[in-house]
Amino acid sequence: MPLAPHDLLFILSGALVGFVVGVTGVGGGSLMTPLLTLMGVPLHTAIGTDLLYASISKTGGAIVHHRHRNIDWRITLTLAAGSLPAALLTVWGLKYWFPDASAYKSILTHALGFMLLVTALSLLLRPWLQRRLQARTHTPVRDFLARHQTAATVAMGVALGVLVTLSSIGAGVFGVMVLVTLFPALAMIRIIGTDVTHAVLLTLVAGLGHLSMGNVDWHLLGLLLIGSLPMIVIGTNLSSRLPEDLIRPILGMTLMLLSVKFIFF
Repeated sequence: MPLAPHDLLFILSGALVGFVVGVTGVGGGSLMTPLLTLMGVPLHTAIGTDLLYASISKTGGAIVHHRHRNIDWRITLTLAAGSLPAALLTVWGLKYWFPDASAYKSILTHALGFMLLVTALSLLLRPWLQRRLQARTHTPVRDFLARHQTAATVAMGVALGVLVTLSSIGAGVFGVMVLVTLFPALAMIRIIGTDVTHAVLLTLVAGLGHLSMGNVDWHLLGLLLIGSLPMIVIGTNLSSRLPEDLIRPILGMTLMLLSVKFIFF
């Protein structure tokens, strides 16, 4: 059965996002959800579908990190102790406090715009933030977080659970900045492995929650995976040869412009 023209566009969109994810490591949600909405997919369907897409597409990376022992399971489970219940409660609130998707569309729109802005700033400021956060200097905030590390990790997990469920964005880039802030002594490769693994769990739970509300398009999900999975591999293999320092600012500015659209227009 031949593909319709719009099906080919979704496959190409998946390929584009997959390539950028492979090159930069940026979570697909920050690109995929805005792109789908611009292509006419209803926002609630774009978010629900993208959450399951993120969980599936990140699983391979989590398996690789597990094989290389790059995952701190204690931190992963501590984050999940906050994020997974928060995701379920957020889905419950959307499902039972609002009559239909149109009633909570403005919440999703503003959450999406906010998380696009946070992701853009994280990309643009990441080198500076990493140097500052991984410095060995003592500050009152850092000392407080060190004394209450477990509680702070659960609290940040709760924030991630709510925001990712409402926007499908943040489990990747924002999650990394959370971990760098709370665990500055942890090696970056273990931060990335831990973040990817937690993102798989969070996006799976949030995605299944949206599935229970009818916010997942299985046909669309299949098309996006067909396009993106091969390009994630290609982009990852090319990542060492492409100028990430040039690509990251361009991507950050693009996401910032998209955040303005969703917040104000």
